[in-house]
Parts: sequence; structure tokens; C-alpha cells
Amino acid sequence: MKEKIKLPQGDRLLAMLAALANPHRLRIIAALETGGRNYVSQLAREIGLSRPLLHLHLQKLEEAGLVTSTLELSSDGKALKFFDVAEFGVLLAPAAIVEAVKTLNPPEEE
Repeated sequence: MKEKIKLPQGDRLLAMLAALANPHRLRIIAALETGGRNYVSQLAREIGLSRPLLHLHLQKLEEAGLVTSTLELSSDGKALKFFDVAEFGVLLAPAAIVEAVKTLNPPEEE
């Protein structure tokens, strides 16, 4: 039996698309997907971003549910924050957008 893809609700879809609309974030996901989970300092060296900038991008990706993080202690007692790609899928088809719009939170008044 084929597994049915669970489509993200409206606000989650917006967060995912916003997070993915940045080339650095796409590179981060690609690096984690191909190289496996990694800690911030090593990932920053691999991608060529400063750690503060990488943290900013990782925070956006984590808020959107696209990456996960765990804090671990190294053998020498240093705290290392590891990141990994979360399982996700985005179907961008008109029918999926129609369903997602039904679940959007009302827009805030300006």
C-alpha cells in the first residue's frame, strides 16, 4: 500500500517556503542531507558561513520544522549542538494550496 503524503497546514507551509527561499538555507539542508548530521562549527567551515550567520539560518530552518537539533557533550566536555535534516515534503500543486489556504490563521490588521 502506498503511503499518503501528509501535506503541511497553511501557516506551516508558509514558514517552510519562507525558510527555503534562501540559497544559504538550501545549501545547509543539502550539506546535512548528503553529509549527515553535523555540529555548528564544522558545518560553518563546510558551507563557508560565519557561525553567527549559520546560527541565524539554522534557527529559521528549525522553526519551520526542516531541521532538528540536539545538544551533546564531546569527550573533552565541550557542548556541541548537532543539526540534522527533518523528514519533510512539500507538494506545490494548486489543489494543495487550496487546502492549505483553508487552514491559514487570519491575517493581522495593519
